Parts: sequence; C-alpha cells; structure tokens
Amino acid sequence: MNVKEAVQSRRSIRAFSNEAISLDTITAVLETARWAPSGCNFQPWEATVLTGTPLKALQDVLLQSKFDEPLEYDFSAPGQVEKYQDRLRRVGAAMYGAMGITRDDDETRANFAKANCVSFGAPVLLLCHFPKLMKEPQWSDVGMWLQTIMLLLRGEGLDSCPQEYMGLYGRTIKQHLGLSEDTLLFCGLAIGKRDPSSPVNVFERERVPLGDQITFLGFER
Repeated sequence: MNVKEAVQSRRSIRAFSNEAISLDTITAVLETARWAPSGCNFQPWEATVLTGTPLKALQDVLLQSKFDEPLEYDFSAPGQVEKYQDRLRRVGAAMYGAMGITRDDDETRANFAKANCVSFGAPVLLLCHFPKLMKEPQWSDVGMWLQTIMLLLRGEGLDSCPQEYMGLYGRTIKQHLGLSEDTLLFCGLAIGKRDPSSPVNVFERERVPLGDQITFLGFER
C-alpha cells in the first residue's frame, strides 16, 4: 500500500472485528511514528496502550461514569458556526442513515454514542495524553503524530478510530491510569481490523471541495 492509498482508505471505523493485534505490530508502528515532525523537536506526545483485561477494566469504569464537569477542553466549539455545523449534520445523517437509525430515535442514537466507551469493539486502545503545559503548536504536533500512526496502521492492514470522545472522561481516565493532574487526556485511538460487513464502515463520506479551502498564488497553468 502506498501513501496515497493509505490516506484514501483510512476512515474512522466504528465496528471492529475481535481479532487480537500483536504487541510486535503495535510496537513497530509506534517505533516508526516517533519520526513524526514536531516544532523545536519537543515530541510532546505520550500514550498508554491497553488491550485484554486492562482495557476491559477501563471500559467497565467508563460505562458507569459521567462526563467531566467541567470538561478540560472543548472540541465542539466550531459547531457554533453554521458551515461547520452543516458538515457535522451531513456526516451524521450519512452515518446514522447507513445504520437505519432515524433522527428521532434518541435512545438508539444514545446507545451508539455510548459504544465509544468500548471503542466500538476494537481490541486495542491507545490513550493519548501530554503535559498541560503544552500549547496550541504542540497540540498540532500531537495531531501529526496521531495521523502518522493511523497511516502506518493502514500499511499493516489495520484500522483505527480517533476518539476525542475519551476527552469527555479525562479526569476519570487519568485517575484510573494513575496519571498526574498536570496531564491532559487528549483522546483515544481505537485500533483493530474493520468489520467490512458493517454499514457504519462503508457509508459514503464527503469532503469539502479543494477550491473552498485552498488558494493558489503564483502558479502557471
């Protein structure tokens, strides 16, 4: 698989098979991902990777817990702007429509959202965290590291789902893992193999046209 194929075949998987993923495979991916770029070479990313009994123990805690109050960071703020809210609505309609879940079926929608707590059945969960002293540039670096991991996983025939949802339980997760309060629990990354028969993994996704986001200057056609 080349880089273009990895980028285009990567998607957020929300139904995983229960096939175990070896430590050697995960370690190899993370060893390579260390070469992701970071400003000033700070390499701000840190993570805890769980599978098996430790993962099940965390999931049991999350299923019985409430969201942080207040949240340690807000990932939904762009939804206050109509064009971003429209993108959220469109992907939500496509995803829930693929599963046959109607807009007014609040209970089923809530249960599906709660499936984030068990990472949609993924056998491995990477929990990304870093010191709170890190600022916006370092958050960007962490994003590049996570994208590098996701593309390397595709190269191994694996899939992932980045889960900002885990940030809703930041303090609960930190307490469970014994992480310092000076640490920010940023997100989860569910890792495993996709269930190709699940409609939630194959619905058509949309992307904004290139011309709506990019301006080219000085090029000759």
